Amino acid sequence: MSGQSTLQKSQDSSASVLMEASGITKIFGELRANDAVDLSIREGEIHALLGENGAGKSTLVKILFGSLQADGGQLFWRGQPVINRSPSEARALGIGMVFQHFSLFEALTVAENIALSFDSDAPLQDTAERARELSNTYGLPLDPYAVVGDLSVGERQRVEIIRCLMQDPALIILDEPTSVLTPQEADTLFETLFRLRDEGRSVLYISHRLEEVQRLCTRATIMRHGKVVDACDPRGETAGSLASKMVGANIGEVVQRDVKTGERKTLLQVENLKLAFNNPFAVELKNINMSVSGGEILGIAGIAGNGQGELFAALSGEELCDDAQAVQIAGQAVGQVDISGRRLIGAAFVPEERLGHGAVPTMALSDNLYLARHASDGDTLRSGGRLKIILRNAVEKLSAKVCEMMDVRKSAPNPPAGALSGGNLQKFIMGRELERNPVVLVVNQPTWGVDAGAAAHIRQSLIDLAAKGSAVVMISQDLDELFEISDRICVIADGHLSQPIRASELTREQIGLMMASSGGFSHLEAA
Repeated sequence: MSGQSTLQKSQDSSASVLMEASGITKIFGELRANDAVDLSIREGEIHALLGENGAGKSTLVKILFGSLQADGGQLFWRGQPVINRSPSEARALGIGMVFQHFSLFEALTVAENIALSFDSDAPLQDTAERARELSNTYGLPLDPYAVVGDLSVGERQRVEIIRCLMQDPALIILDEPTSVLTPQEADTLFETLFRLRDEGRSVLYISHRLEEVQRLCTRATIMRHGKVVDACDPRGETAGSLASKMVGANIGEVVQRDVKTGERKTLLQVENLKLAFNNPFAVELKNINMSVSGGEILGIAGIAGNGQGELFAALSGEELCDDAQAVQIAGQAVGQVDISGRRLIGAAFVPEERLGHGAVPTMALSDNLYLARHASDGDTLRSGGRLKIILRNAVEKLSAKVCEMMDVRKSAPNPPAGALSGGNLQKFIMGRELERNPVVLVVNQPTWGVDAGAAAHIRQSLIDLAAKGSAVVMISQDLDELFEISDRICVIADGHLSQPIRASELTREQIGLMMASSGGFSHLEAA
């Protein structure tokens, strides 16, 4: 089937409906996560499901995939009512899903990971050869005997997709599939999706990257506050108009700061940083050098798993260096100073993982704020007596201030961190650090999985902080984000860090090639 004929088919309202959700409702306490949601997915189409964080997308697809049960409404498969009581029932029906966060055992091979998802006694060799055959057929080459811990993030996503395809699904649900890919890897994925579409399979595509939605999808269903608020052909929209439909208002443009020329004080200096880790799957840092001045945003690009987390740990003090001079903040050698000590001299840190690393899910927002700021703000958040009693009123007042500053939307005055949507929790964690006006801020993946409105708010906050004279290091896999707010950009690959280059002198293609390299950056000159 040609791409053109499939496109015509997906535009035709008479095309067969593969799956339909009618009046789907799901209630958690007082929250209606899905409120009478209607959705229809036709055969042979790539259909976008859009919405800001907390709109109800994840709840809906979990119901489609059998991970959750609806409180009301009905699902139909090829016109027949169905109930998916579990993911295994959904897979048997013909529904596959590739989650944003991979579920792979790093110590096992590709074939072993795939075999674990089947209720079959087939020999492992048969599974491996079938996986190899499918991966070659769909342009996603894999070695089935490779250990997953040795694979790049892009290759791991291929494992998830091939594992899904081995179940021969008629409907594939993809959740933020390009968030960990280079531009070149994303293009390869798109070709695979077009091929699946041409075979008559359907794809439900969830993404905050609206340019991708316009490129791939012929229909989009848009959710807001648990309800379907619009449906459209994204090719007839702009990224801005799609974002406005998602949030119910126009998305403000990020306002760039005036970059002052002349000499600026270096606030973060990293010299010949070398760091090995006990974790066998961690990436060794190799001769890392960088310098960040006040008023500057230094962007660090890279495919996940190339040392970003390890670099963040070294800069934050979660991992200490042998050489105290390897990391210097505001002129002080801190290579052997822990995270509390670095906070005391004005540094702030926002990790990649929101729940578990950035916040304790079961603890209230105010308690999470205290955990992060007890060292730097102890005089205002604790009594001055010998017992050092926490001043609950002061902590809760500061937490409320952060929520107001960052427009954190919550269902109670001081809920557990785990009760917030991903985007709102990210805004809280960012605000918790930004409210201090730190001298140096290091943030890892500031807008990963965050909707357009929250992303714009966070990026503007980083720009405003730099405008006040702070030094900002932003580790990100989002190239649009890096180009939008960075002054200079480095690339991290296999534990090596390239020399910084002015963002205005780089292209997405150059960055993509560097991200896929292994320290081979010498052909590009530093700014």
